[in-house]
Amino acid sequence: MEDVEIKDNEFLRQFELEGEGGKARIEYSLQERKIFLTKYEMPKKMEEAGLKEAFIKAVFEEVKDRGISLMPTSPEIVSFMRKNRMKYRSLLPVGISI
Repeated sequence: MEDVEIKDNEFLRQFELEGEGGKARIEYSLQERKIFLTKYEMPKKMEEAGLKEAFIKAVFEEVKDRGISLMPTSPEIVSFMRKNRMKYRSLLPVGISI
């Protein structure tokens, strides 16, 4: 699995990943010490290249580095969180389980 370089576009409130085939994005909303990941979009060509998981992992690592809680609300992000529950459950706010 490759490392990807994401960009935090604070103006549009989204993490972005540019690659062959376009730009993927995960929209977010910051509230207090929580980040809500609200919308996931990735061009088909990028998904077929296997970048979906790398992109989401990179965003999760960014959230972890910032020391804030993560609230996945997008179905794709929730699905990823369920598959990787043990690794990322510490990012969830206290009392929240997915």
